[in-house]
Amino acid sequence: MQHLRSALLIALIGAAACGCEEGSGKGANSADAKDHPLLGAQAPEFELPSQGGDGAVSLGANSGKIVIVDFWATWCEPCRESFPAYERMMKQRGDLVVLGVSVDEEPDGIPRFIADTHVHFPIGWDRDQHVSKLYKPPAMPTSYVIDDNGIVRHVHAGYHEGDDAIIAKQVSALAE
Repeated sequence: MQHLRSALLIALIGAAACGCEEGSGKGANSADAKDHPLLGAQAPEFELPSQGGDGAVSLGANSGKIVIVDFWATWCEPCRESFPAYERMMKQRGDLVVLGVSVDEEPDGIPRFIADTHVHFPIGWDRDQHVSKLYKPPAMPTSYVIDDNGIVRHVHAGYHEGDDAIIAKQVSALAE
């Protein structure tokens, strides 16, 4: 019963934060979350089982690189738009790593979501929401742009068309 209540609460919070209507593709007004407690702080380390079967998804394994950590869920429609954008960004920049962190209660839908969005970046499942508690994403999706020293430089809550250009500029500025 507690598990069911927890799942329902997460779904309701996610739907409210996402602000999405079925098929609209619009999320919460995506912008830098300028008051997020992780801005300017060391990004919390994590290691999650890979949903691609290739070991673990780990921030520490990408030390010295610019990383986007993206919190998402299979029920989040804007996540379906952000994933291909992050894939394109990663392919355009050899120095960028994207790590997806699924906050889904069950992993069953993750492989289908990955296949549908045609992404190849590492995806981890945050089974007990441990990593989410460390990062505190305010909406689904939320992405954290982390510099090559492991410092969170930008937090984007929500996603809508054009956000990829903003995030790409931020990544380029960090690479200079």
